[in-house]
Amino acid sequence: MTDISPKAEIDPKAKIGENCKIYPFAYIEGDVEIGDGCTIYPFVSIMNGTRMGKNNTVHQGSVLGALPQDFDFKGEDSQLVIGNENIIRENVVINRATHADGKTVIGNGNCLMEGAHISHDTKMGNQCVLGYGTKIAGDCFIDDGVIFSSSVIENAGTRVGKGAMIQAGCTFSKDIPPFIIANGKPIAYASINKHICQSLGIDEKTVKHLANAYRLVFNGQTSLFDAINQIKQQIPPSEERQTVIQFLTSTSKGIIGKI
Repeated sequence: MTDISPKAEIDPKAKIGENCKIYPFAYIEGDVEIGDGCTIYPFVSIMNGTRMGKNNTVHQGSVLGALPQDFDFKGEDSQLVIGNENIIRENVVINRATHADGKTVIGNGNCLMEGAHISHDTKMGNQCVLGYGTKIAGDCFIDDGVIFSSSVIENAGTRVGKGAMIQAGCTFSKDIPPFIIANGKPIAYASINKHICQSLGIDEKTVKHLANAYRLVFNGQTSLFDAINQIKQQIPPSEERQTVIQFLTSTSKGIIGKI
């Protein structure tokens, strides 16, 4: 049974699932869908175009489906799509897409800590963590299992590969490849993210192979194109090796640590 406070302001056209808890002073507009088992705390605003799955928890002061902060936005009906079992802490802002054919997408099982901001048309996978005050610009891509420490800034149109970690206070305008730790100012490759690799079930031998692959990329005196060819020639095949090759091959912004 859904428990909705009479002090919450909810448009009657909004679709609210079963077993939801909506606290006083929540504000929910009409073109909104909220799945079963969600908890919406006081002073949350859920705006038109938001589609939320099951068992999400949204804490005080957050704004979901906020209008995109994009000069190309002309008032089109676009969407923010949120999956299941996400934790969205206090004062998080997530913008919907700029155009009607676009979507901002948040996957499943993510934790967005206090003050995080995800801008228009960004796509985030599953089981990611955004630390306090992290800001993600528009049109970004964040793969599964990525960890942002506090106060990270990801600039527009960049990508972060699976299982990467970005340490506190970093700003980046180029892609961050999978399975690595990135830190510093300017941001640079630090090491393989062994802990995340282990949690993803990647065996120790493959982790060593990934470390060797990134030595070719970041320590070799060669172009990224040649480094990719060296990885193909020197690193034993694996699913993770292929993930790295595909990411490096498809970069348009370039990667951190490479000109």
